[in-house]
Amino acid sequence: MEVRIYRGRADEPAADRAITTELLRQTAEIGVSAVRVWQPHRQVAFGRRDSHTDGYDQARQAAEDHGYHSIERNVGGRAVAYTGRTLAFVHTLPIDNIRQGMCDRYTEASQQVIDVLSELGADVTRGEPTDAYCPGSHSVSSVSGGEPSGKLVGLAQRVQSRAALVSGCLTVAETDVSELRDVLGPVYRALDVPFDPASVGSISSAGGPDDPTVVRRALEDALVDSHNASVVRARDVIHDT
Repeated sequence: MEVRIYRGRADEPAADRAITTELLRQTAEIGVSAVRVWQPHRQVAFGRRDSHTDGYDQARQAAEDHGYHSIERNVGGRAVAYTGRTLAFVHTLPIDNIRQGMCDRYTEASQQVIDVLSELGADVTRGEPTDAYCPGSHSVSSVSGGEPSGKLVGLAQRVQSRAALVSGCLTVAETDVSELRDVLGPVYRALDVPFDPASVGSISSAGGPDDPTVVRRALEDALVDSHNASVVRARDVIHDT
């Protein structure tokens, strides 16, 4: 199977989001998988459920007040923040049936993340602590006393005819944890959604590296999985459309 690796980001958040949308469209059209692991711009990405709550405008303002650009995303549930140093990944896959395979893709993606982080020295498990940001059943967390203690990775999925997109966000360095807590606290209060700031963890605090480049390369390799791969500059995707 052919895989295209997309590296880098666009100059501003809207254009960067357009890259992901275009990768999914191309996979549906030509049947070639795409892998992208990068550091998105500083932003809070709100989910569809957030946009329908009474406190949505206040939540967006809270994000802006903390220096985060506000966007609405097409996948996932509740708000997720990126500091500009945190990682994100997308993996697009050609599919035959839009109604099949979602659970399998979630399971495979979470296991790939667990395997990568474990090989990098982090003590992680599937699951998340209570009142974590963007709660989901396929998250990956650090471990304390045999239980999930700090959410490190959240996963989401988007499906359309002939293609699926699995995505995730990863908090790598402990230095980002306080920033994420500071912005997500008022955002979630405005949305009236339970959130425990202590639920935010980092890969480095779980025993892994604190260098996003190390994690990016390892995750990219795992998602490509020895398939024939070519490298494309991500910003060229939207310049060519």
